[in-house]
Amino acid sequence: MTPTATVHRVAPKGRGAHRSIGSAVRAARDGDEIRIAPGEYVEQLLLDRAVRLLPEDGQEHAVRLLAAAPGRPVLEAAAPGVRVEGLALTGQDPALPAVLANTGDLELDGCEVSGGRVEAGGDASLTLTDCRVSGAGLAAVHLNTTGTARLTRVVVEDIEGTGVVIGSRAVAEATELTVRRVTGSGIRVRGTARAVLRECRISGPGRSGLLVEDEAAVAALDCRVAQTAAEGVRVLGSSARPANAAGPDHRDTREGREGRESADGDVPLARADGGVLLTRCEILRTGTDGVAVSGTGDVRLLNCRLRDGSGPGVSADGESRAELVDCQVDRAHGSGLVARGSARLTAEGTSVTGSRANGLLAGDRSEVRVADGDLTDCSFSAVHACDDSRVTLTACRIASTPEHGIRATDRAGLTVEGGRITDCGLSGVRIDSAAEARMRGLAVVRGRAGITTESTGTVVLEECDVTDAERAGVSCGTGTAPVLRDCRISGTGTAGLVIGERATPSVEGCTVRDAAGSGLVVGPGAEPRVRSVTVARTGKNSLFVGEKARGTFEDCVFAWAGGDGTAFPALHVSAGGAPVLRGCLVRDTEEDVALEKGARPVFDDCLSRDVGNPSLPTGADRSLAAAGGPGGDPRSTARETEAPPEDTIEDLLAELDGLAGLDRVKQDVSSLVKLMRMVRRREEMGLAPPPLSRHLVFTGNPGTGKTTVARLYGRILAAVGLLERGHLVEADRSALVGEYVGHTGPKTTRLFQQARGGVLFIDEAYSLTQYAGSNDFGQEAIATLLKLMEDHRDDVVVIVAGYLKEMEVFVRSNPGLASRFNRTLLFEDYGSAELVSIVEHQAAQHQYELAPDAREALAGRFDAMPRDRGFGNGRTARQLFQAMTERQAYRVAELPDASESDVMTLKPEDIPRNL
Repeated sequence: MTPTATVHRVAPKGRGAHRSIGSAVRAARDGDEIRIAPGEYVEQLLLDRAVRLLPEDGQEHAVRLLAAAPGRPVLEAAAPGVRVEGLALTGQDPALPAVLANTGDLELDGCEVSGGRVEAGGDASLTLTDCRVSGAGLAAVHLNTTGTARLTRVVVEDIEGTGVVIGSRAVAEATELTVRRVTGSGIRVRGTARAVLRECRISGPGRSGLLVEDEAAVAALDCRVAQTAAEGVRVLGSSARPANAAGPDHRDTREGREGRESADGDVPLARADGGVLLTRCEILRTGTDGVAVSGTGDVRLLNCRLRDGSGPGVSADGESRAELVDCQVDRAHGSGLVARGSARLTAEGTSVTGSRANGLLAGDRSEVRVADGDLTDCSFSAVHACDDSRVTLTACRIASTPEHGIRATDRAGLTVEGGRITDCGLSGVRIDSAAEARMRGLAVVRGRAGITTESTGTVVLEECDVTDAERAGVSCGTGTAPVLRDCRISGTGTAGLVIGERATPSVEGCTVRDAAGSGLVVGPGAEPRVRSVTVARTGKNSLFVGEKARGTFEDCVFAWAGGDGTAFPALHVSAGGAPVLRGCLVRDTEEDVALEKGARPVFDDCLSRDVGNPSLPTGADRSLAAAGGPGGDPRSTARETEAPPEDTIEDLLAELDGLAGLDRVKQDVSSLVKLMRMVRRREEMGLAPPPLSRHLVFTGNPGTGKTTVARLYGRILAAVGLLERGHLVEADRSALVGEYVGHTGPKTTRLFQQARGGVLFIDEAYSLTQYAGSNDFGQEAIATLLKLMEDHRDDVVVIVAGYLKEMEVFVRSNPGLASRFNRTLLFEDYGSAELVSIVEHQAAQHQYELAPDAREALAGRFDAMPRDRGFGNGRTARQLFQAMTERQAYRVAELPDASESDVMTLKPEDIPRNL
């Protein structure tokens, strides 16, 4: 109260007091205060000046104002600066306003409003603090104004209609708002309204918890939606629906929903634009959607929770947009997230748990992106994409569904980057109809089947892992043509990879291990293209080719077929089968090939090794042609060519010895070979291997041959029999460390799996520990790598490389690293003579010769080079040779009649002064 303000008393009796509040208002001026004695007052107040109304003794709700006439509000504000404190205001008609403001500013603080709604229209501004609104019809609070509104710690309850309606061009902000026991939606936003909701709680509405319509936009942060009677969050549009594996009969329709749209008790509003933001809100037990958005509305929810709704948690329809960040959608009776029409729905760090339908349902032409999300314990498929929808999943975790983890059908498009799917009752992923899918780095664990592709659309699987499926790991349906690259399938209950009838897939760089049935099954009439695939430790055949199947198999390895018995050969070709196998290896099995009568395979440069009953060449001249192979057809057109012998230890050591310099490294590797041979010999005798770590640390400056020796080391271990393939996978920090939470683990795992059977070479490994910022995930990469090394200790050799001092710090930084990397090979810098030898080797490879004086000039050139940390060693020698060839080309081009000797000879003048 200002110093010049007057206090007016209102009391039923007593001297100096007004008998009615209206009388006091008419006597007051702007800034005056009206104090009211306890009691009931039948009034029809028009507050057309800036006055303050409050109880005389400060006791809240001891003053009760009753509407004087039906159809009129008990209090109407028509001036700026009107403030009402601690009063109870009761209207006569619940369907009409009990408190109305059409102009000016009205503040209600600590008031109770019943028997009608609080309404702001025109350009009025409204502030409600610590108020309770109950017993209204249609709506409790209706903001149909072009002004602003603030609701703080307001309770809305027992409403026959909507809790709060925000329309027109209102700008509303609600903090700690509670809406409960309303028969319509909890909060409804329409028009071009803007709303920010913080730490609000919506419980038990008869319809949607939050309904956003037309072109409205909503953002919700730290919100919760629970026990809705239908959807938790709803964005209205066309015909997407919950779907389960049983097909279209389980699809939800819009019938009835549109009919109820005008009968939910909401205040009718003109359709326009709008927007809403929710922060740390909770929406519980809604009658339909938890949050619904339609038209071109825009909704944003941050740190919100939606729980126990009777319909979908969040649904988006029309051309609306819905965004969820760090939200929880729990136990929705419909699907957790639904996108229909042309809606766009994004979710980051959001979990959907216990949905009675799908975790995510995308239909019509909607677009959905989910990153770092969890979808678990859903009654239908966790993710269902149908119609022409587009769904992108990044680093998501899907688990425990009786149906599919992900299903894409109709003409839907699916993109999956990373993530993990576990424990599905049907397939981890199913792609059918004409849907398209691109999946990279996805892990599918357990479940009835791994990945099933039955679609005529484009399906690409890259670097995916399928583990412990009860049935097949990956199935390619009849007539399909998926692409599989660098995928890993292991521990399947039946076959590893099944190629259906007439299917024409492309399979490259994949591995199939530990299948209880056959590793690779090719159905009748199929014609796959298979390259660089390893099939090992299968219960039945490594490769089973069905009747009249064809296809090509190049550079494949088939090992340890038939389990513990001898009943299954590695390769079985059925009658009429005519596959072509080129450069393939069969090893460590009792029998390599079985051909049914009429089979016509072609074996080109194939080899058997350590096979009890071989039919393929083993290094001696053997042939299938004479007898048609075991059980084969004498008329077979199979053509046999002896494969070149595999690398021997002696060959590889000779290749190592031929490298320039590296005397200490050569001695260390030779000692390791002796140890590895002893390990292999003990294993063959059935003795336990000694406690020997095969992982190494390579230290030295760049260009000293670390990668070359690592590649040779892998081939040596494969020749000894301690590695399956011996190939080299090179990596650095960028190949291991992700850019966001949840990305590093799958990325590191994917690279490690790619190296299985060979060597993983990590250059500049110390960079994984050099960044100490909160957003660095190098330590996560190390932890993941150490666990994988423990779980697959016999499958991969890891070599970490870098500068000497940095690598010493790196190994000491983690006890797990120190225990696994206890052997270091030091790569010393090359001397000048060794660098000249490298240049000579390069020259010979490219048909050049060094003039005698050029050798001396080269040695002098290398002597003059500073041998600091930036010196490139062998890399510098190769760069110098390239520069010499370029300078020689310029020089010879000036000669009128250049001879062959001129073209081949490198002279001192070809040596550049600077690189």
